[in-house]
Amino acid sequence: MSKHVPDSAEANATLTTTRAASRQDHRPYEIRHLDDVEWEKIRWPGETGKMLFHPTPERPTEPNAGILRLEPGGHHPEHYHGFAQVWFILKGEFTIDGKLCKPGSMVFHPDPHVEGEFHTATGGELLIVQYPGPTTGERPIYDGRFNKAERKAIVEERVDL
Repeated sequence: MSKHVPDSAEANATLTTTRAASRQDHRPYEIRHLDDVEWEKIRWPGETGKMLFHPTPERPTEPNAGILRLEPGGHHPEHYHGFAQVWFILKGEFTIDGKLCKPGSMVFHPDPHVEGEFHTATGGELLIVQYPGPTTGERPIYDGRFNKAERKAIVEERVDL
């Protein structure tokens, strides 16, 4: 049927879906707005963030996702993570492991990885999404939102599945 409908905003606005979801355990999407969250210190000097989604004991597989803002001169040393990350540079220029990355650059860090030395002379903002991978069961930043017993139980639960 849709191949007979012109592909335009006006035509698409008239389309409806009447079928029921094929699985009843699907959860609805969520929307959070950047203005609804306060900037908070993250980990390194000159780094603040608004994490719009992050894992909780009730939702341990939720990614840690939001915006990181670094002041001019912001940096961090090389360090290890036992989870995957995707960064998308929104504003500013960042030198990551000696490579200059400008707005529009996407960086993928696999699970696990060594995150190279990182600094910015301009300051800037990155969209960051961190998510656990199958390798270690480690959690992304904001690990302090779990106590160690809760984290251990979550990792053990994943192993049992």
